Amino acid sequence: MKTAELRKMKVDELRKKVDELKMELLKLRFKQKVSGLDNPMAVRKLRRDIARVLTVIREKELRGEG
Repeated sequence: MKTAELRKMKVDELRKKVDELKMELLKLRFKQKVSGLDNPMAVRKLRRDIARVLTVIREKELRGEG
């Protein structure tokens, strides 16, 4: 997920995106514990995507776009 794409989105859309990513992370972690993952780096990528979205949300809040 590109940061430029995220900056074009509204804060409400970004919050929904965070919720979706967190659910996906939960499912991945569950799958990892039960049967293992083909790509264990997917968990790391999701965590970074969540952090990226939260950072953009915070930037928008500080600018008063919230």
